[in-house]
Amino acid sequence: MYDIILSFITAFTLTYFAIPSVINVARVKRLFDDPNERSSHTVSIPSLGGIAIFAGLIFSVIFWTPFNVFGNLQYILCSLVIMFLIGAKDDILPMRPSAKFAGQIFAALIMVYKADVVITSFYGLFGIYELADWFSVPFSVVVIVLVINAFNLIDGINGLAGTIGSIIAATFGIWFFSVDRIEIALVCFALLGAIVAFLKYNYTPAEIFMGDTGSLLVGLVSSMLAIKFMEVNGNLSVDSPYFINSVPAVTIGILIIPLYDTIRVFSTRILRGRSPFYPDKTHIHHLLLDLGYSHSQGTAILAVTNICFILLALLLQDIGILYLMIVVLGLATILSGFLFFAVKKKKAGLKKK
Repeated sequence: MYDIILSFITAFTLTYFAIPSVINVARVKRLFDDPNERSSHTVSIPSLGGIAIFAGLIFSVIFWTPFNVFGNLQYILCSLVIMFLIGAKDDILPMRPSAKFAGQIFAALIMVYKADVVITSFYGLFGIYELADWFSVPFSVVVIVLVINAFNLIDGINGLAGTIGSIIAATFGIWFFSVDRIEIALVCFALLGAIVAFLKYNYTPAEIFMGDTGSLLVGLVSSMLAIKFMEVNGNLSVDSPYFINSVPAVTIGILIIPLYDTIRVFSTRILRGRSPFYPDKTHIHHLLLDLGYSHSQGTAILAVTNICFILLALLLQDIGILYLMIVVLGLATILSGFLFFAVKKKKAGLKKK
């Protein structure tokens, strides 16, 4: 318990005191995120906050985690370093999407092959349980890359990616602590501490953005925690008070905001004959801004929504994986549909004026 508290405090303290130096360096070297047609901000702001998040997370994890207990930790750290280098390079000098995507796949492969972060079962979804290696390995890589990009794509308004990331880290951290997987809980609370410290400087008016360095890093750690959550749960006794029924659907509920928004945006772009990576302003946070909400209000709405989905998934976990997925994704579709038509109605009203 004390190690978990200390991991949070260590990551928080290092990140909190590192960010002012990062802001100063970014201003001196003019490393800004300049506004463009897709931006939600109107002034140039430093975008290297992920460097401080990485420093706080890595230092705390290495310092407090018992390597003899968490044998695969060295490989997880290697994957995080790869993701950090990709994000930092892209924040300072934008990379080609193909090179960035290749780096994400490389980091995911390290997670899967060396750190053994693999989805081995569907837990009865569609009548499927254990997965063959030829399927589970590439499927796990796809899931990891999807979650990485999901966090990268929701990092569009002040505080959003950090707040959602902290909710996810706290949720997984409490559960891992409850099932006595302290080594994974340490990673959760180290990430939580680093993000909370960063958010002090990222809420409106934002002094710094996390940039790709931060969003890719948070996405990678979240994907690892989500897969570990399913795998560790699969090894628990069904009589355990912490055993989660319908764990794949509950995991989707925990990751609902970044995961659903990415799937929704990719699907609509493809249906319109565009590349799924075509840049636009159709994300949920953009729609909230179009309705007149501020960055802080939009972040608060989506944070509360994510928490409600987590509670809903946990409350309805006994109805079965497929039914729970239908409820979670169906409700998300209905809510986003209401939001879309509200924006459309508002824009139509403005045109009439």
